[in-house]
Order: sequence, then structure tokens, then C-alpha cells
Amino acid sequence: MTAAPDTVVVEADGGSRGNPGPAGYGALVRDAATGEVLAEAAVAIGEATNNVAEYAGLIAGLRLALDHAPGARIEVRMDSKLVVEQMKGAWKVKHPGLQPLHAEASDLAPADTTFTWIPRAENADADALANRAMDGDEVAPGPVGSAADEESVIEEIESPGAARTEREQDQAGHRGWSPPTGAPTTLVLVRHGVTKHTSAKKFSGGLGGDNPPLSEEGLAQARAAADWLAGLGDRVDTVVASPVRRTRETAEVVADALGLPVEVEPGFAEMEFGDWDGLTFAEVAEQDPEGLEAWLGSLDVPPPGGESFREVEKRVLGGLGRVLEQHPGRTVVVVSHVTPIKTLVAHTMGAPLDAVFRMELSPASVSVVSFYPDDKAPGGVRGSMRLYNTLPPGNGASIDPGRW
Repeated sequence: MTAAPDTVVVEADGGSRGNPGPAGYGALVRDAATGEVLAEAAVAIGEATNNVAEYAGLIAGLRLALDHAPGARIEVRMDSKLVVEQMKGAWKVKHPGLQPLHAEASDLAPADTTFTWIPRAENADADALANRAMDGDEVAPGPVGSAADEESVIEEIESPGAARTEREQDQAGHRGWSPPTGAPTTLVLVRHGVTKHTSAKKFSGGLGGDNPPLSEEGLAQARAAADWLAGLGDRVDTVVASPVRRTRETAEVVADALGLPVEVEPGFAEMEFGDWDGLTFAEVAEQDPEGLEAWLGSLDVPPPGGESFREVEKRVLGGLGRVLEQHPGRTVVVVSHVTPIKTLVAHTMGAPLDAVFRMELSPASVSVVSFYPDDKAPGGVRGSMRLYNTLPPGNGASIDPGRW
């Protein structure tokens, strides 16, 4: 008769195709000494978010361990940063939908249970079980018979440049770069979800424009971004939005997921398009061809009654300065628009302003920039580009917040 293991490892994962969408979890229990799989499960749970599915996988794994290795010490290993940090007590559980799941998992886990975050590649078996569940090939919880790791926003925020070799550091020094010496202020830049103007490809400006609300599609995009960003936990100081309706609506969805208020920063409003607001590019080309040609050919020429790119840059950088002053060394989610976000990215990279014409930025996409204290840099800070135009799950991508 095989001796009961002293320690077991629970590996668990969950996923959702749509976030929310068809969801499932995978969980297994190993003998820590031999690596033998003692029990496993792959179960579909209907429509749910990634985070709910991950918690469901954890709960199933704990139950498997208690059923098949009673009395054994348990180590949980998951690639969900959110679940691991919340179970360790490092992050608060702010989302009301996760609070009962966290409570159930906490009740099941013995007092000496440990929780370890692992890269996704090291959680391949649980991930495969979760995908089997979502594919409809379930494995009932019970004893058994006999993916490339994705870079994440949390990893980028926590350990920028951690993989730089000594040689790379030396080469960087020759280019005038020096290692950061202070905590960065990190901006998680979110473009608003779509409106009827976005979908119709109409000029849609700042406070002086029509400012339609988010469409149903735009609200769904905002929710997908919010679910993704919920994994940032307590490291976010606040959510900042431009005063324009579509950004405030997007920001409110994100802020609700993070349990934070929304602050308004006028500097991050969209370019004012004046007489062109509400018109398509083709309509402007027909009605004001000379004005359009002048606007496209210069950073200093505004649309009639609107702002030039230079004017927008000045306004956006003023907003950036205020955010850096108010939230030094912290992470801030900034919900804004195409032109301000691309302006911030160009500034971060030290690129000329006309670089904005060579960037694409999708609705409800996420970009990340950081600013380090640097007395030798203009304005006393040095920018670092971390992530650009990434789409959350449910909006065209496959990364989820538990893997950050």
C-alpha cells in the first residue's frame, strides 16, 4: 500500500473565452515528493470571467487535496497573480463577485497552506485541463489513472529591466543611460471604448464637441479592460479621466473594478476639432479640402475653431506634470483618447511629435509608461515605454489579469 504523502501540490487555473464568456477550470493534486498526480478535474462553469474561473479552479484543487490527501500539507501553485496575492493577504479583494469565492477558498485552505505564483509555462497541466473544460471535454473531479509564457503588465511594473545583462547595462551607460535610482511613477493608459462616432469614423473632439456616450460595444470593451486591470490590486493610487463623457464612462467602469474614485484631469481631453466635429474624414475633405490639407501638413495648424497638435501637446504635458507631482512613485490608471495617449507615448520615448502620425491605437486598448526621477533629464524625469496598444481579453487578446 502506497504511503500517504506528507505534502501535496495543488496546481489550478481557469479561463474564460470572452471575459465574461464560456468559462472553465482545471485543477490537479500532486505528491510533492514524487510528482505523481493523485487527482484532477476539468469542469465548465458556464459564463463567467477569468478571475471567477481561476478562483473556481483553486477551490476545486483544495477540495481534491482534502479528499485525496487528508492531513497533508498543501502548497498551491497558480499563474494568477491576482488570486495568489489575494489569498496571501497582500491584496484586498475589492470586487464583490470575488469576495465570496475568496472566503470559500480561505475556509477550505488549512492554516499552513502556502500560495506560490508561477509563470504560465510552469502551469501547463492545469491550463490544459481548463482548456479541455472550455472545449466541452470535462474531467469529473476524482483520482487519475495512470504554452509560451506571456509578458504581463504587473511583471513590467514590478521589475522593469530585471532581465538586463551586465553587458547591456554597460552598453546603455555608453549611450548616456544610467540605472534608475528612484521609484517610478507608472501610468496605465487606457483609451475609451467606442461610441457611435468611433464606429462611424467621425471626428470626435474634446469638451466643445458632441460627446456621444459609450455604445453597448463600448461598454463591453470598458468592462473587459476593467476586468483585466483589476489584477493590479492595491498598487493603483487612483483612476484619472479626461472630462469628456466617453472617457468618464470608461473610467467609472474601471474604477469600480478597482474600488477607487475617479479624478478628472482636463489636460487629457481629446483634441478639439472645432467645425469638423461629428464629420467623417471624407465629409471634411469635401467641405474643407484646403483646411484639411493644411492641418495634415503641419503640427501648428488647427482645424477651424479647434486645436493644433502643438496646443494639444502643451495641454497634455501639463496634465502629465500634475499627475507626476500628485502621485510620485505610484501607479495611476489614466483613461484618455487617441491624441493625448499617443502624445504621451511620443514624449516618453523622446520622439518628435509627428511620431503620433505613425502610431495605431485601438479602442479600450492598454499602454503603460513609467517616469523615473532623473535630475539630468528634461523636467527632472526620464520616461520608459513598457507596453503599447494591448487589447484585453474580450476585446481581441488572450492575456488575462491573473497572469500579470
